[in-house]
Amino acid sequence: MKKFLSILLLLLLSIPAFAKPGTIVTYVIDPEKNAYDHNNKGVMYLEEKCYYAAIQEFKMAISLNPKAQSTSVYFNNLGKTYLIIGYPDLALDCFKNAVTQYSLNLDYYVNLAKCYKQLGQAQEQLTIARSESKKNPLAKIMAGILEEQLGNKKRAITTLDDFAMSEPDLIITPAVKQYIKKLVKEVNES
Repeated sequence: MKKFLSILLLLLLSIPAFAKPGTIVTYVIDPEKNAYDHNNKGVMYLEEKCYYAAIQEFKMAISLNPKAQSTSVYFNNLGKTYLIIGYPDLALDCFKNAVTQYSLNLDYYVNLAKCYKQLGQAQEQLTIARSESKKNPLAKIMAGILEEQLGNKKRAITTLDDFAMSEPDLIITPAVKQYIKKLVKEVNES
């Protein structure tokens, strides 16, 4: 019996509850990692055409990590989902937030321009982008893409080329050059 009690006492003392402070493994909740996981789940739901679940996952990802650069991806994904299900008015806010969070991704501008076109605001936004392009060189990108959305591909090429020549060192410039090549190819084929 004494052996049994001594073994039981040894087992009880080896349980982490009786361990020295600081030796217990603690789990740290990382909102950035959780946001990334929710975004990935949202992308999976989107591929499976479960749009409501995808929207909820993207919203959770945004709320977990609202001020990070990576949040622009979550906003963009949410906006694309809203466009797919036919709500360009809800997508507009998402794409604007994506551009605000990280303004050096060409896809965000393209999606925003498509949204403006669906809402019938492309011409109005083109006028705004042209006036802002004197102060903000990135507004030239928006102007060029809106020109393309309105069917003025040659003007779009000129505007985007003007941006690429004036801002050769920006991270977004190589993507703009690729987009120009795509537009030139489309113009030559038509």
